[in-house]
Amino acid sequence: MSMIFGVPLAVLSGQLLIGIINGAFYALLSLGLAVIFGLLKIINFAHGAMYMLGAMTTVLMFDYLGVNYWVALLLAPLLVGAFGVAIEYFLLRRIAGQDHIYSLLLTFGVALIISGVLVNWFGVSGLRYTMPDMFKGGVNLGFMFMPYYRAWVIVAALVVCFATWFVIEKTKLGAYLRAGTEDSQLMQGFGINVPLLISLTYGFGVALAAFAGVLAAPIYSVTPVMGSATLITVFAVVVIGGMGSIGGAIITGILMGVIEGLTKTFYPPASSAIIFLVMVLVLMFRPSGLFGKEA
Repeated sequence: MSMIFGVPLAVLSGQLLIGIINGAFYALLSLGLAVIFGLLKIINFAHGAMYMLGAMTTVLMFDYLGVNYWVALLLAPLLVGAFGVAIEYFLLRRIAGQDHIYSLLLTFGVALIISGVLVNWFGVSGLRYTMPDMFKGGVNLGFMFMPYYRAWVIVAALVVCFATWFVIEKTKLGAYLRAGTEDSQLMQGFGINVPLLISLTYGFGVALAAFAGVLAAPIYSVTPVMGSATLITVFAVVVIGGMGSIGGAIITGILMGVIEGLTKTFYPPASSAIIFLVMVLVLMFRPSGLFGKEA
């Protein structure tokens, strides 16, 4: 049996796969946070709740309406994104221009309300979502077994992350988004509906979280509190990459997932704390984050 630093290759490969999958979710979730903070300067503490809503919507649409996985993959992010637009329009717009702490407290309150209502309806026991038939099974790579669905999650997350980065950083629409949030009066002078642009941007950011939730539904237990623990880790990832850095969120998310997976292999007791340890070190030596701009 092949060994690497005393660890069987199959074990190391399996943990790396888990790390990459977790990293894909971290990348998607931190990307949504980075979009919302980088463009709107909103600290969105409801992001974990939106991730949970994506997963819950997928399960409930299947159980009550018979909506299949592929339709849910499109429909759930759209529904949660529309809910996010309503949150921005009716709540966040009222505190626009205020200190960041107000958006943090408001979205934290929204998250607590959403989780509380769903816990009251469904309890904290997990709901199950059946794996789509086409993704059942996997392929033997020789050194490890690769489940088809895990491979799909990695590919889908990377494609969405790259497409989002490309649109925001390399297209005219992305330029409008950045300009609209930096100098709204100038953009309104050119006929751009800046308030609508801001609402759609927030909706898109939470739709990314919901998309991650749909991907997570067949893998993880779907509960009303599933976003709470994930949110803290994802915020740490965003801080490491640099608040508001789109590319930094993607790269750091995947990197932290891999580091977490390797830590579980070589020193499991530290696996739950390693990301926060990296965050502390980054804040000590580069407070703006690995990819953030210096103030």
